[in-house]
Amino acid sequence: MAGQVHPHDSPPTVENNTTEPPQSNLYPEKTMPEKPVPPPGTYVVQIPKDQIYRYPPPENAYRYRKYTSLSKKSNSCCCCLSWLLGLIIGLIVLIAISAGVVYLVVRPKVPKYSVERISIKGFNLTNPNPATAILVSPEFDVTIRAHNPNKKISIYYKKGSAVTVSHSRTTTLCKGVLPVFYQPTKNVTVFQTVLKASGLQLTSAVAKTLTEQQKIGQIPLGLDLKVPVKIKIGSLKIWTFTVKIRCDITVDKLTLDSNLVSKKCKVDIKM
Repeated sequence: MAGQVHPHDSPPTVENNTTEPPQSNLYPEKTMPEKPVPPPGTYVVQIPKDQIYRYPPPENAYRYRKYTSLSKKSNSCCCCLSWLLGLIIGLIVLIAISAGVVYLVVRPKVPKYSVERISIKGFNLTNPNPATAILVSPEFDVTIRAHNPNKKISIYYKKGSAVTVSHSRTTTLCKGVLPVFYQPTKNVTVFQTVLKASGLQLTSAVAKTLTEQQKIGQIPLGLDLKVPVKIKIGSLKIWTFTVKIRCDITVDKLTLDSNLVSKKCKVDIKM
């Protein structure tokens, strides 16, 4: 009968052209994709301003305190140095102004000195043996004129002076000191000093030279004076300094009645 299926008939075969892949463990299970790695380079990280100003790192606060203290110390030192320098400059200016005022008011002048007379004894140049030295005991009596031309300055000649007489400034003949005295303003003072030496040895060459110079009446001598003085302006005693006097003189003979052939003195004041 048409349309009936007999039990002994085989079931109809259905052809399926779709082929399923066989199940296999070769393929891993599906996983989540990894985050992409950013390429290398420079990145700018922006931080909110409120975090920067409100919460500074502790080391920043330490550095700030350190730099602030150093700045204060530096400013303090600079102020002290500036103040000290200003004080020194001010003192120098005041001293210069005072010295200028004193100079204009007082008008100081250098004193003048000259040798007025000289008497000599103790020279016996007769030598029985010209090959040996001779002993002499010279004595010089020197008269000196001191002129103080200042109108407002008087001078105190103090202890500690030294006077030396030499022959041609190479051989010292005798030494002595100056008297201590006071010289008022606009004054001329003439004083004497005696210079002595005992047992002075003169070489035969020096003795021969002195003898020859005495024959022609030209014996060069050097007179050097060094004296500490203190000046007085009005009623005020100020400024102690040293006066050096260097005189070149020539005498005609080495006797009591010797005469000055020439004389020239130079004054040097050492503050």
